[in-house]
Amino acid sequence: LAASQLPRVMLLVDEKSLGTIPTAEVEAMAIRKLLAENVPVVDQDMVRANIDKGQQILKIAGDNKGAAALGMQFGADIIIIGEVVAKPSARRIADSNLRSYQAVATLRAVRTDNSSTIASSSEDASIIGLDDVSGSSKAIKAAGEKSLGALIPATLQAWDKAGGRSAKKVNHVTLTVGGVDQMWKLKAIREGLIAKTTRVANVVQ
Repeated sequence: LAASQLPRVMLLVDEKSLGTIPTAEVEAMAIRKLLAENVPVVDQDMVRANIDKGQQILKIAGDNKGAAALGMQFGADIIIIGEVVAKPSARRIADSNLRSYQAVATLRAVRTDNSSTIASSSEDASIIGLDDVSGSSKAIKAAGEKSLGALIPATLQAWDKAGGRSAKKVNHVTLTVGGVDQMWKLKAIREGLIAKTTRVANVVQ
């Protein structure tokens, strides 16, 4: 693909080391892999400054339409979303201080113009380690490497096969409605916007 035809990609991955500690190992790995393919990436510092990866935002991104709306806010053509979790085994390996660390990386790539999943990958990895921090980190990297190794080529292939960006330009519009005293009125407005299929591509409330 020519540079002008490559998609702009945003990353929003919920990563947890030891099941609870936030990390950004896979996001950093994904950025390196995408840049190696000359794929433009949304600046992660800008994403972090504007998005708190709390449960609410992750719940929104868990739905394709919500993920697409988030990606569109940052000018992305594709948003890679998913979850990576690493946990240690309950018991140490017999007669040693070693234990096994397992990680699972489940990722998918969503087009922001039509909310469709164009590629997905779920991979796991198991690492033997001496301490929790390094063992969990190595497991996350191993699972992320496998998942991204499948996801990124499949994403770029699907993008190319579909012809890249849609011909029509899509603009993101934020609509703030005031003075609504009952939920059914807000729902009526939302349904009215959704009904305008020739002008509205997606509505997220």
